[in-house]
Amino acid sequence: MSAPVDWLLVGEPWVEYRTRLDLLGQSENDQQVNSSRKSMLANAQVQNLVTELSGWPGTVISSHKSASQSFHKLTFIADLGFTVHDPGVDTIVARILEHQSAEGPFQLPMNIPTHYGGSGHNQWAWALCDAPLIVYALVKFGVSNEPAVKSAIEYLIELLRDNGWPCAVSKELGKFRGPGRKDDPCPFANLAMLKALSEVAELRDSPACHTGADTILNLWSESTTQHPYMFYMGTDFRKLKVPFVWYDLIHVLDVLSRFSWLKNDKRFLDMLGILECKADLQGCFTLESIWTAWKDWEFGQKKMPSRWLTLLAWRIFRRVETASK
Repeated sequence: MSAPVDWLLVGEPWVEYRTRLDLLGQSENDQQVNSSRKSMLANAQVQNLVTELSGWPGTVISSHKSASQSFHKLTFIADLGFTVHDPGVDTIVARILEHQSAEGPFQLPMNIPTHYGGSGHNQWAWALCDAPLIVYALVKFGVSNEPAVKSAIEYLIELLRDNGWPCAVSKELGKFRGPGRKDDPCPFANLAMLKALSEVAELRDSPACHTGADTILNLWSESTTQHPYMFYMGTDFRKLKVPFVWYDLIHVLDVLSRFSWLKNDKRFLDMLGILECKADLQGCFTLESIWTAWKDWEFGQKKMPSRWLTLLAWRIFRRVETASK
């Protein structure tokens, strides 16, 4: 089975752009790449996202799992390949940098009810299920050398424990934490941290990344008995769902595939085998679950194969193949 490249290249401009870069290995200076990038930047759906994010951070967070949250949309345009040099992104970056906590991570407006340990008031704060994703986007945008970004990364790394990253929040949120034992690792926090650190070359092979990856893979091995903070790795986890928002099979594989030293890990390969089995005879993939907040996008339906999902799946396979050479 091979990637359906010709089919991908006649898809939406962002699919064509990422296919040329991620599957065909073409240079940003290539004329075809340049053309597809211009089309992506001019696309109405993509432009609407950038316009919306220019009003960062948007509404007060009610649920980190909500696919309509601004920080999930932020990571999506970062994944498309937007940089601080693209129209509108500099405004978004500036607004993010305006709200850095004294600790280091960047803040979002939140309201945690008192019965969950919060204040019940709107306040600027951060949690380990959002702060690393904002850092990830900033690094992808090309501002990793900003002192504010560096200090955020340094602080977040220091939260690591022997069994991975915990459920951690800023001091403004008081005693709030997710529904689990405080000594347990938070699966999504580990995923988010690995995602952020994977974009920093000098940290990609760090002890922190090894610990975080091992935490997630151990949870996979023990998925029938261990469900910290109510994160399961069963039937719903295995359903293909994009864009990357929460804790599911393809999101986990996308992050773990960034670490070449996992290429022969049996636990990782076991997860990869499940993804491979979901391809059709043409090598295409169809969504098994959707985020209704993205229902107007190409990947907002389950009736036919999705080019964006297919590209992301084949990008994972390509990373593993490249790491094995």
